Amino acid sequence: MTTVLRGSTRISYLPIDYQLLERMHLMAVTVAEQEEVRRIAKGIRSRVLAHTIAQNGGYMSQACSAAEILGSLYSGLVDLKPLATPLLPAEFSGTPKSGPQVEITGAEYHGVKSPHNDRLISSPAHYALVIYAALIEAGRLAEHALDDFNKDGSTVEMIGAEHSPGFETTTGSLSQAISQAGGIALARKLKGETGKTWVFMSDGEFQEGQTWEALSATSYHKLQNVRVIVDVNQAQCDGPMSTVMTIEPLADRITAFGWDVSVVDGHNIEEIFAAGRAETDKPKMILCYTDPVRGLPILAERAPLFHYLRFTSPEERAKYQVALEEMTK
Repeated sequence: MTTVLRGSTRISYLPIDYQLLERMHLMAVTVAEQEEVRRIAKGIRSRVLAHTIAQNGGYMSQACSAAEILGSLYSGLVDLKPLATPLLPAEFSGTPKSGPQVEITGAEYHGVKSPHNDRLISSPAHYALVIYAALIEAGRLAEHALDDFNKDGSTVEMIGAEHSPGFETTTGSLSQAISQAGGIALARKLKGETGKTWVFMSDGEFQEGQTWEALSATSYHKLQNVRVIVDVNQAQCDGPMSTVMTIEPLADRITAFGWDVSVVDGHNIEEIFAAGRAETDKPKMILCYTDPVRGLPILAERAPLFHYLRFTSPEERAKYQVALEEMTK
């Protein structure tokens, strides 16, 4: 401690921890990053809403809740190799068969794999439309890729599979991605790779036993380069999580499995980046509590069932068209 006199006042200063300051700087999100996340998030909501109106159906609440999370992942929180140009979605090559063949996966939209770069495994396959919109906004998927959405022969599937843009593995039934990511992370650890393995998942997956087995295994193998970020929108197909099967106190339960847990506002970009960039010697879980109608308040009229939006009348559809026009101003 250093003590100096300022006039008649004696002031004491603690020594400066420059390493701490450097870590805090690395955790901070820049103004440019925040602006990019907001741009991507707005684009996700508007693209998904436009598609939902055009197709009379879509996973809209997932876009509302996860927009800032995915915007953060694709604007720098996950260290992915850049692409020279957005990719056109490939045609479906068929089911696996004997003999030599080239298997395509959605990992190519995340850039060339590298020992030093991160991997991103998306778990909730029904978020596919939302993830495609994020990839388009991030310049990784061609602008008009959604023209092929859910068409025969297209990889732009309604429920994402390992060949769909942004999906490195097939993760349905829900909750399989965290196990797959644990295996990938263990292999990377054994090979001495330094890149992190990320998982994007939904809170409903904590109702699956496999999730808890994966948490246990990941902790046991000391896979501290695993990062799991969760859209805790507290809603599922049959209604609010609390009325179907509660998962709370979620943070306490995950901590008991040996994980480092951060609880953040899933629409607060600074909190998301700080939690994602924080150093830890354990696997890291980031619980992002979100609002399933954020950015589209008219959707609250559907409470308590938000899982899938299909219009009940031309008049309701017209109301959402007005909301889209407001959203895109």
